[in-house]
Amino acid sequence: MKNIVLGLTGQTGAGKSTLCRYLQQKGCTVIDADQVARNVVEKGSACIADIVLEFGVEYLTMDGNLNRRKLGESVFTDKAKLKKLNDIMFPYIINNIKEKIAEAKDASDGIIILDAPTLFESGCDKFCDKVISVIASQDVRCHRIIERDGLSEEEAMHRITAQHSDSFYTERSWMVLQNNSDVDDLKQQADHMLSELEQLMEDDETVEEAL
Repeated sequence: MKNIVLGLTGQTGAGKSTLCRYLQQKGCTVIDADQVARNVVEKGSACIADIVLEFGVEYLTMDGNLNRRKLGESVFTDKAKLKKLNDIMFPYIINNIKEKIAEAKDASDGIIILDAPTLFESGCDKFCDKVISVIASQDVRCHRIIERDGLSEEEAMHRITAQHSDSFYTERSWMVLQNNSDVDDLKQQADHMLSELEQLMEDDETVEEAL
């Protein structure tokens, strides 16, 4: 197997971004679904037009950009609204991600990381050979979100409660990384995961050569 596409997902504040930076340092190609999502809602995009049609022009800034904070405050306190937003954005995001995976496979061999907070909800897990999830306790995540995003505890908890429980991820993942400790502990878990993946790739290459 020349490439393996690894889906990376998990809860907000669990440490996906920290893990991604480390995996990139280790030579993995990273596709950032959040960046893709930002790209598809650029000013004047078809996706923004669809969002405005559903939610209203009050979610645009004066210069026509998406008011992300205002929209976030609305959807993270209402699961029905969050589903509507996801239903609008996912088709645009999926098409872009498929293109980026194809480009990454053409560019080089190795491990391709698809960093996608809504990997399962968007259906992007079907583009992955394996899926890993990063989870952490609610208290740890709340503290990280407050520090990272400058939110109040109430705002942070709204985001946390809008997401899935630990079991959602553990039941759907090839491997789960528990990130309640420090960065060094997360890196150790990541190194173990990379070793497992590299062994899988070597085993697949051996089978292909035998055939």
